[in-house]
Amino acid sequence: MGEWTTTRVEDRLESAADVFHTLPGVMPQGFFNAWPEYFHSFADKVGQEPQMRRPRPGPRQITEAEEALLWLRWLERDDARIVWLRAERTAWKPICWEMGLSRTAATKRWQFGLAVITWRLHGRVPPARRSQQFVIENANRLSRKIVL
Repeated sequence: MGEWTTTRVEDRLESAADVFHTLPGVMPQGFFNAWPEYFHSFADKVGQEPQMRRPRPGPRQITEAEEALLWLRWLERDDARIVWLRAERTAWKPICWEMGLSRTAATKRWQFGLAVITWRLHGRVPPARRSQQFVIENANRLSRKIVL
């Protein structure tokens, strides 16, 4: 698709989380409501603000969201969970409590997860014998020559 950077990967994952959030929930087959539809009269609606709804995502957005979700397979389970929670805009404190990490360790693993996805989108595998810091620092320079 062009130049992938950690910022573009992060934006794409956030938009995927938004798409999955706006899709209707899964209900069992045959689910229905036996209550009749309530029709509001004019008197009921006086003084109320109209409820604005976001438009449903289109097929292209759903396809891109599913593609972005598949990127998480390239990460370790805990790193994928941290990356997805940040894509859903979860605050750092609940993430740290859930994962049992300090804030700096969680941030570093989130950055590493985004960097690994960026490396893989460029068709390269991050070197296993190099540090996480090397992978993070060189994630946005993959189109240029990297001195290993």
